[in-house]
Amino acid sequence: MATISRRTLFTAATGLTTAAGVTALGTSHAAAGPPGPSPLPDPTFTEVSVHDPSVIVTDGRFYVFGSHLAAARSDDLLHWEGVADLVTPQNPLFEDVTEELAEAFAWANTDTLWAADVSETPDGRFRMYYCACEGSSPRSAMGTAIADHVEGPYRDEGIFLRSGMWDQPSEDGTIYDAQVHPNVIDPHAFVDADGRHRLVYGSYSGGIFLLDLDPATGRPTPGQGYGIHLIGGNHSRIEAPYILHSRRTGYYYLLVTFGGLDANGGYNLRVGRSRSVEGPYLDPMGQDLREAMSDPALPLFDDASIEPYGAKLLGNHRFSDVEAEGPGAGYVSPGHVSAWADPDGEDVFLFLHSRFPDTGELHQVRVHRIHFSHDGWPVIAPHRYAGEPADPRRALPHRSQLEGAWQLVDHGRAISPEIVESQRIHLHRNGKITGARSGRWRLEAGHRATVILDGQTFRGVFTRGWRESVGAWTTTFTVLGPDGRSLWGTQEVRAES
Repeated sequence: MATISRRTLFTAATGLTTAAGVTALGTSHAAAGPPGPSPLPDPTFTEVSVHDPSVIVTDGRFYVFGSHLAAARSDDLLHWEGVADLVTPQNPLFEDVTEELAEAFAWANTDTLWAADVSETPDGRFRMYYCACEGSSPRSAMGTAIADHVEGPYRDEGIFLRSGMWDQPSEDGTIYDAQVHPNVIDPHAFVDADGRHRLVYGSYSGGIFLLDLDPATGRPTPGQGYGIHLIGGNHSRIEAPYILHSRRTGYYYLLVTFGGLDANGGYNLRVGRSRSVEGPYLDPMGQDLREAMSDPALPLFDDASIEPYGAKLLGNHRFSDVEAEGPGAGYVSPGHVSAWADPDGEDVFLFLHSRFPDTGELHQVRVHRIHFSHDGWPVIAPHRYAGEPADPRRALPHRSQLEGAWQLVDHGRAISPEIVESQRIHLHRNGKITGARSGRWRLEAGHRATVILDGQTFRGVFTRGWRESVGAWTTTFTVLGPDGRSLWGTQEVRAES
């Protein structure tokens, strides 16, 4: 598999400069004041809809695979092209998926597929982990299919995991119990830092589980049952697991989505970390995520019991300083993420789907940079990736230009359909924060951000971001607190007339 370098990605995303000094993607907005780094070119985007996007990079190209057998590709993470969609005989990922995966459809009493995951095999082929689910119950099947090319056609290798077998023995030999045993969907296959092949999966029901895989077959090694329990249980609304390892910090990060996926479901991204891939995964408050589960004495989908767990990185929000609606205004129910890091860990990207304010169930793929705080927690860039460099110091303006009016989003801790509206604050030269919130701020080491609000110290980075609703580059910060709250700041800019 060919690798993709930071230089290649940055050049592809930002465009080439012509002899006249004009970039292929348009003009740039340069801030007034002391000279800083070279201005960034204005981006353009081509959108695509893939629900539950799982990323794989091969031959320098990014692919995402998702639910309903949808897939898309991109060379620069800005312009996407659809590859496949819908579970029909015409879908090019299979010769005829309705026949190829008939056993899975029959078991799950469905005619569609949910979140897929594709990984490259040791011999250079591509293995798809597919799952079919009845939907209103955890009656599900998970299997694999193999192909010589990432775009298929894939050939079924059969089902290897089932759930929802009421009153019958489950994969671990005991009678299936949906409060304890998983719903076998939302797979993510990966290789851990020690070279062992793993599979993390699960949704609602008994929670999220981790299995060892045989690298030759891509299937679980014998005797594991459903595997190691990591988080969730008692039908808690926790799903879409993804495990990211950082060579820089030495941690494994368990990324999961809390809440429901539709526009009123309050989908939001949470994280815990561990030195061991098998856990336990802890949040910034030191809580063991294995304890994050609903109260069985309460009605189904008891969000109040799980809301205190995990660092909340991203949820419903809108930047309210300009009148905007739709994809440029903010996010609604963002989640079901995957991630990709380049070999040296400089470039780290988050892939997700999101709905948007005032657009109902319309959803699109979004990509954001992941940065890491002083103390090794991931923080998400407030605006979608638009070609900004991996090192924020390459694009940040002089410190004096950080002073002024900002919009602050406090993602809080809630699992709620409510949209968090931004608040106006001011950063002052003397380090004070005034306005809707009061506190202190610091810029250190050229890009490190410290924000003190509500008696809590939030740490992260200052960086540059493309403000879609205004059509301009601006300065941002993204920080995480010891109480598991994320704060996003974006400096106010005016749209050019």
